[in-house]
Amino acid sequence: MGTSERFEKRHKVLPPCFFVLLRLSTVLLVSPEAHAQSVRVVPENTAQVQLSFAPVVAQVVPSVVNVYARRVVQRRRGLFDDPFFQQFFGDDFAAPRRRTQQSLGSGVIVDSAGLIVTNHHVIDGAQELTVVLSDRREFKAELVLDDARTDLAVLKLQNPPSGLPALAFRDSDDIRVGDLVLAVGNPFGVGQTVTNGIVSALARSQVGVADYQSFIQTDAAINPGNSGGALVTLDGRLLGVNTAIFSKSGGSVGIGFAIPANLARPIIQQLQKYGKARRGWLGVRIQTVTDEIAQSLGLEKATGALVASLTQGGPAEKHKIKVGDVILKFDNKVVGEMRRLPRIVAETSIGKAVSVEVWRNGKRVRLPVTLGEFPEDDAKLTAAMS
Repeated sequence: MGTSERFEKRHKVLPPCFFVLLRLSTVLLVSPEAHAQSVRVVPENTAQVQLSFAPVVAQVVPSVVNVYARRVVQRRRGLFDDPFFQQFFGDDFAAPRRRTQQSLGSGVIVDSAGLIVTNHHVIDGAQELTVVLSDRREFKAELVLDDARTDLAVLKLQNPPSGLPALAFRDSDDIRVGDLVLAVGNPFGVGQTVTNGIVSALARSQVGVADYQSFIQTDAAINPGNSGGALVTLDGRLLGVNTAIFSKSGGSVGIGFAIPANLARPIIQQLQKYGKARRGWLGVRIQTVTDEIAQSLGLEKATGALVASLTQGGPAEKHKIKVGDVILKFDNKVVGEMRRLPRIVAETSIGKAVSVEVWRNGKRVRLPVTLGEFPEDDAKLTAAMS
């Protein structure tokens, strides 16, 4: 008796037709709906398998520009600054030499009349600004708004052409972690580049490049030269202005930050209406609520912004906010952490009556407050954190 025959007798090997019947019975026991979902259909044409961001890119790229900032700086001759060498070569030889620096960033057309939003750090100290459109046309630009507190700047093209393609703003408060985004800019000066990724996190506040910090974090590749470029959603609207990266090498490691559209849009609107940026002002100095402070005040957890001092005559003092109050909500928006409050206040319309919820003497207290305008003069600026 052969080996296969002994194996069949001992283990009762079943004929192949048995497995066919078993498979058929399994299929018949499954509901028609579940069976339909499990069926994989071969695509009939290339249109059924082609997924592409190309339509969005074609819509967005014409609105993203390159910004060249020219600076003239003075550089001393180092070793020849020493008095010993000046005895031999003279003061004129050691005098500072003028050198031209040119930096590259990106920008976004937000108004067809020629308004472009970019980063403050892209144009800081520039004596001459040149904007290059996606079709390679070049224009001189003038700086019409420079706001270091938000790291935003607005340029206006000189003698702009008609019909410039402007990007519409997206409501950045409506975005969620995991949403797909595209980053458009000119990294390392290689030319207009598009990268894709997702929104990795919201309301990031430990970036350190601006006073009003509530950045959108993304893993779309952002590199030097992308600053001031566009972060867009798949409907082709501007979600944020690419601003900073976290990197130990200088290149993208998948941690990039963008200023939300809801912070940039009011600045553009105010510029168009008033010719300058105007932001809301509460008139308080605040500090972080630590676990120890929360425990001492009877708070369940460390949250909100602790009022450390008040600006004399400011809105907070006028409306009975006190030192030691913890601001939990402003205009029905949860503060959460201290750094969120300045942004919420700055985005609120000047003169608006809002409700401020504070923690005082172990309970929640609601106070009506009418917001003031952030003072621009230096005397008040030192006491005007929010």
